[in-house]
Amino acid sequence: MSGTDVQPPAQKAALSIFGLGYVGCVSAACLASRGHSVVGVDVNPAKTGFLREGRAPVVEERIGDLIAEVVEAGRLTVSDDPTLAVLNTDVTIVCVGTPSAPGGGLSTHYLERATDDIGAALAVKSGFHVVVYRSTMVPGTCADVLIPRLEAASGKRVGVDFGVCVNPEFLREGTSVKDFLDPPKTVVGESDARSGGTVMALYDGLAGPRFQVPIAVAEMVKYVDNSFHALKVGFGNEIGAICASLGLDSHAVMDVFLADTKLNLSGAYLRPGFAFGGSCLPKDVRALMHTARIHDVEVPMLANVLVSNETHLRRAVDQVIALGRRRIGIFGLSFKPGTDDLRESPMVELAERLIGKGYDVRICDANVALSVLVGANRAYIDELLPHIGEILTDDVDQVLEHAEVLIAGSRDAAVVAAVDRATTRHIVVDLVRLPGAEERRTQDRYVGLGW
Repeated sequence: MSGTDVQPPAQKAALSIFGLGYVGCVSAACLASRGHSVVGVDVNPAKTGFLREGRAPVVEERIGDLIAEVVEAGRLTVSDDPTLAVLNTDVTIVCVGTPSAPGGGLSTHYLERATDDIGAALAVKSGFHVVVYRSTMVPGTCADVLIPRLEAASGKRVGVDFGVCVNPEFLREGTSVKDFLDPPKTVVGESDARSGGTVMALYDGLAGPRFQVPIAVAEMVKYVDNSFHALKVGFGNEIGAICASLGLDSHAVMDVFLADTKLNLSGAYLRPGFAFGGSCLPKDVRALMHTARIHDVEVPMLANVLVSNETHLRRAVDQVIALGRRRIGIFGLSFKPGTDDLRESPMVELAERLIGKGYDVRICDANVALSVLVGANRAYIDELLPHIGEILTDDVDQVLEHAEVLIAGSRDAAVVAAVDRATTRHIVVDLVRLPGAEERRTQDRYVGLGW
């Protein structure tokens, strides 16, 4: 290959970053260290003053040396003029604060102020520009508040004259530089593929899976992450309190718990679906709550696990009631696919409540044969649904002919095949997210529980 065939490396996007707190400062320094030309903007002159001198305005491991390096190299500068910062860069990243408002809601004051400044700059800028929101904000903020302000201030249209992305950060204070350069994942919510690709390219070469998703999904991801982290802390602390009351070393217990990466630290049980049931989970949660009570240990998080489960069951009942149809067909009765165990099955509870409210119910479950149910399994079903023999069948056609509403309570192949035979007179209520749910949800006669 001759020298004339060698292509020069692609020029890295020039970036302006609005907001130079923890997230903005770390993002500016790390992106500059990766070869980008970065301009920092902040309303606080103390922060921009520190950066002009090559000093970090925040305390973080490695950040001081990194800022000194990129400032000296000329790759990180600051500006007091937001318009010039936008005009002289390709991408603007917004990292301003989103504190709690009175009542617990989100304050978007700083977001709106930065957005108005950027929109005014876009009004006088030629060429395509990408606006990236890295601030944490609830789903709908971008579409309902920020994009309309950008369009109003600029007189331009999103996706045509400029792009908008939401790029949540997953940085922990104290290790944020390390987290930026070795992220658990990279998420970009995009108004258009061109803008999403531009933002994703900022992280080329970094570790972790990469997701280009709708803007609202990217907004939601950060809240899911942080809520789960809070849940884990609370769970660990409540287990610790119970263990201490029993004279147990909670860390020894949790070492065993954490060693299980197949069920405990994994994606198991974390997919939205129907309520849990069976012979173990409800019984064991109740027993742990009883143990805590007799030792005078308050564990409000664990105490509300069954309350939450009951609420989700009631959510499914309410969803069926809202349809206004009386003839119901249920596919799947056991608490879990591939078993005939009916003990504390939420599907049995669902059927019992609908029957109790006067609905005409038929149930089909190929794994449940009434004639062979024995022991606790038979006793449980006789207590909750004493007339189950009259409504339980293995004939799919009988249920399809009877029902106006079909409830899918299992992902078994037989259930999927039965639901696929639904006609226009049927409404399908999917409690388990059947295969092809993305396509099914576009149909008027399909209702998912939690999606």
